[in-house]
Amino acid sequence: MAPDRFRKRWGFAVFASAPLTLITAVPALAQGTATAHMGGIVPIAVTVGAGGFALVAVTLLRQLLRDGKLAQRKAHEQIAGLRALVDDYENLIGGSRELTIVWPELAGTPPRLLGQAAAVLPPGRQPMSVLNFDTWLSGSEADRLASLVEKLRVEGRAFSASLDALDGRLIRATGWLAGGGAAVRLRPAFFQPDAASRANLVPEGGDHASVTAVLRLLNKPAFLRDAQDRLIFVNDSYLALCRQLGKSDRTDAPAELLDPDQTKAHLAQCRAQSEPVRRRVNLSQSGLYELVEVPVAEGRAGYLTRLADAQTTVPESAAPPALGHVAGIIDALATPIAIFNARRELVQFNQAYASLWGLERRFLTPGLDERAILDKLRTEGMLPNQVDYHTWRAKHLESYTRKAPFEADPWHLPDGRTIKVISAPAGAQGGVIYVFEDLTERLELESANKAMSNVQRETINALTEAVAVFGTNGRLALSNPRLSSLWKLPMNTLGEHPHIDQIAEASGEAVDGAAKIWRDLKRNIIDLNPTRTDKSGRIERADGRLIDYATTRLPDGQTMMTFLDVTESASYSKVLKERNDALVTADRLKDAFVENVSYELRSPLTNIIGFADLLAGTEGGTLNERQRAYIEYIRASSVTLGVLIDNILDLASVDAGIAELNPEPLNIHQLIDKAKAGLSASFPELSGEASINLTVTIDPDLPQFIADGTRMVQVLYNLLSNAARFSPPGGQIALTVSHRLDRVLFVIEDEGPGLTDEMRSAILTRLDATHAGGRQRGAGLGLSIVRTFVNLHGGTISAEQREPRGSRIVVNLPRDSALAGVAE
Repeated sequence: MAPDRFRKRWGFAVFASAPLTLITAVPALAQGTATAHMGGIVPIAVTVGAGGFALVAVTLLRQLLRDGKLAQRKAHEQIAGLRALVDDYENLIGGSRELTIVWPELAGTPPRLLGQAAAVLPPGRQPMSVLNFDTWLSGSEADRLASLVEKLRVEGRAFSASLDALDGRLIRATGWLAGGGAAVRLRPAFFQPDAASRANLVPEGGDHASVTAVLRLLNKPAFLRDAQDRLIFVNDSYLALCRQLGKSDRTDAPAELLDPDQTKAHLAQCRAQSEPVRRRVNLSQSGLYELVEVPVAEGRAGYLTRLADAQTTVPESAAPPALGHVAGIIDALATPIAIFNARRELVQFNQAYASLWGLERRFLTPGLDERAILDKLRTEGMLPNQVDYHTWRAKHLESYTRKAPFEADPWHLPDGRTIKVISAPAGAQGGVIYVFEDLTERLELESANKAMSNVQRETINALTEAVAVFGTNGRLALSNPRLSSLWKLPMNTLGEHPHIDQIAEASGEAVDGAAKIWRDLKRNIIDLNPTRTDKSGRIERADGRLIDYATTRLPDGQTMMTFLDVTESASYSKVLKERNDALVTADRLKDAFVENVSYELRSPLTNIIGFADLLAGTEGGTLNERQRAYIEYIRASSVTLGVLIDNILDLASVDAGIAELNPEPLNIHQLIDKAKAGLSASFPELSGEASINLTVTIDPDLPQFIADGTRMVQVLYNLLSNAARFSPPGGQIALTVSHRLDRVLFVIEDEGPGLTDEMRSAILTRLDATHAGGRQRGAGLGLSIVRTFVNLHGGTISAEQREPRGSRIVVNLPRDSALAGVAE
């Protein structure tokens, strides 16, 4: 410490004086030199002395700094060693089955915990909870330990005591002064009476000396009997209890705590059993005890355990007179009930109370202090979480001072339950009756109902219809914003649940004629006839709005009305209806026109074909080549026009839904011959030029084919004429007929330019199609009639592209169209 103080106080001064001395010596040296020329020597000596002093000071300063660093290093090493030693001591204490609480000298500093808290606390508790004595000690024991600790810290009184924990263990507490602070060591006692009793206290083969030594160490009243049931030993606690009860020792044996009759009955019970015997005894001046006797060598040993902390225990028979006649009723109730007397002692409870808190009946003994019950419930985590438990408990115990029933705030327990607690005076002598009700299920139902109501309200508010629910008294019970906007009603008016007459008046001021509409609707609302039915209709307001309404009866007697503005949808419906009527009329006119025109065209066409045939037959010899060619063109065009008229009539019959098939067995060869005949008439050989080159291939083992012969000839003719129309002159056309399972395939291939979008559309629609490179402009009507007849037979038609050019059309038909029974 001395080098440090010297360095701090004088080191800076010496360090600063050295350069200062050198600086001040420079003028003196200069002056001394000048004086030396004049013969002076004193200034030179002064200068040399000052410089020497500065060098010495610098040397001393460096030595002091070196010593200071060395001393600081040694101090750090000593501190590290002390810290390691403290850690070793703390580890040594922490490994023992005890807990030490140390309060430092400095006020306001929190205490330190050394050791294992589990040695004292129940499993799962936080170590700091040991400072809350009432969480692991009974009420009186907690107050006793708190008093001892206070005297230790304030007055310096050391102590050593035994404490009964809530879990039944015996805890030894020792307190002493530690410097300016205090320390308390807690550890389980080496001998636990409850554990000893469960183990029959001592082995049966033990002698009386060992049993006596054990009983002497108990802090509870204990005794030993010989084989003749005589008391041969009692401990100091037993003697103290005898003095308290006013019983003096006999000359031959210690005094019996029980009355002679009780002692006789108890001894008879003990002799009849070879196992420990437990029973409750009431020592009127001391309280209720549990008497335990276990067999030992040549006798029995026993002890008494007090069941209540109160000085006086009131038995069940001492219950308040006003409650005596309801004790049996309380036991039969399913509502948890507990009754305490004016001294906060348990008098009566039912099984529902024990089940509510999960308490055993052997714990809920009459005379048990309510504070002990609350402390146990808090220890087991059954009470609401409170920052200041003592304040909460004191507020709860104020129920003993109230003169009228009181309902406390609900208890929200850690396990999720919610308990309602009602306290009422127990009678004129004081005390409290507690009635508990589990509100968990009710609150869950209320929460679910509230959530459902919110969902329903949000759903109603999101509807496009205006909703109004009226009660049986005619007042509005529920509505949505759409009702306000539809009938021009202020929201604040609807929020006051107005009567329907008030709604009619308010709506009539905003909308002309609305008051009369609402008065008419009122009849449907106030009608309480149980046989009434729901009604609906349409309202036409004076402002031109069309509103659909509906009244619906609700199960609770209320009436729901919904309104929907259909003005725009009604206008759209009217327009669509008018257009639909126009389209139906146009379609009817079209059908009539097609039918009339087709039949009107057929008469002159027949005349043209007849005269053409006459000219070609009878007058053919007088015509030249050019005239005969013209006659052939007329005949071919007439045939084509006739086929076109037939197609139009067929399509008209299909559209009218009157087309029918006449299935019959057909000869494929005859069908193809008829189609070729029509094809030859439509494409005659002119000027020696072959119009078409048709190749037909028929599978020799074709099954019997049943279909409508007339329709099939039209199908083949239209397909072949379409192929010829879009093929170059003399182009090759192939017709192949084959079968696959129960299907018959007709395949037509040509060498035209191939499929185009127009031809694909012609197969599906009735559009005209033009083939580039073809000889003629043909109507897509032919392919459309093919599709229609194929579908009527239950078949399909498809078109494919050939490589390198040309197209392929495949007609797939059922072998027996009568069995297919397919109609478009």
